[in-house]
Amino acid sequence: MKDGIDDYTKRISPYDRIEIIETADEKAPESNSAAENEQVKQIEGERLLKQIRDDDYVILLDLAGKEFTSEALAEKMETLYNTSHNRIDFVIGGSLGLSPQLIQRADLRWKLSSGTFPHQLCRIIVLEQIYRSFRIRRNEPYHK
Repeated sequence: MKDGIDDYTKRISPYDRIEIIETADEKAPESNSAAENEQVKQIEGERLLKQIRDDDYVILLDLAGKEFTSEALAEKMETLYNTSHNRIDFVIGGSLGLSPQLIQRADLRWKLSSGTFPHQLCRIIVLEQIYRSFRIRRNEPYHK
């Protein structure tokens, strides 16, 4: 999966600068209570929020979010590039879910699928969709 992430990061680089920031996962044994799991989500949410600047546009990967076709995502990205946002942050939350504060900070909640994916695979899918968006926006060929 690391090779896939590196490949799409390299493909995106001619179009725009990309930076991948990882935060530490909080330990969450399966024996955790619901309250302990909420505390884990809170801690992880705070770590993620520390990486987000006030003027960033935040796209939160969320099962409760909106689904986009590749073309609709490309159109959304075009709109964002034509506004005054310095950075667009794509945020993948922890395995237990998202803190209320992180959800509240999101400018857009994006649902990749009804399925759940491991973080690394989710990252590859997001990077692929970002790359595809650049290709669509520039009317460049991309295999289907």
